[in-house]
Amino acid sequence: MKLTFSTKFLFIFLLILLVEILIGKYLNDAFIRPFGGDVLVVVLIYAFFRIFLKTNYKKLAFAVLIFSFGIEFLQAVNYVKWLGLEDNKLMSIVLGTSFSFYDLLAYFVGYLICLMFKD
Repeated sequence: MKLTFSTKFLFIFLLILLVEILIGKYLNDAFIRPFGGDVLVVVLIYAFFRIFLKTNYKKLAFAVLIFSFGIEFLQAVNYVKWLGLEDNKLMSIVLGTSFSFYDLLAYFVGYLICLMFKD
């Protein structure tokens, strides 16, 4: 692992962040917002790390997948309430408040997309 700065991944990160914000603000459907947004959040996190790290892309993508799964399983035990953030709307949105097996599938699809970014 080596520290670096990638303008390519900065651009990808900013683009996905903008798409995520637009989805959150303007879409309230049954597929793109819940599933597509979760797919993109994995790619967003991956791209963020790739801005600063030159590392094995497969290991990084897998680490982001495991992190995403971990957060999802924490949602099953209502960790936002444990942290005392249930009344904070922004943090509740960012951290998530409900477990779903479909989210795990979405994270896996995001992981597969991350594997396409080899360089």
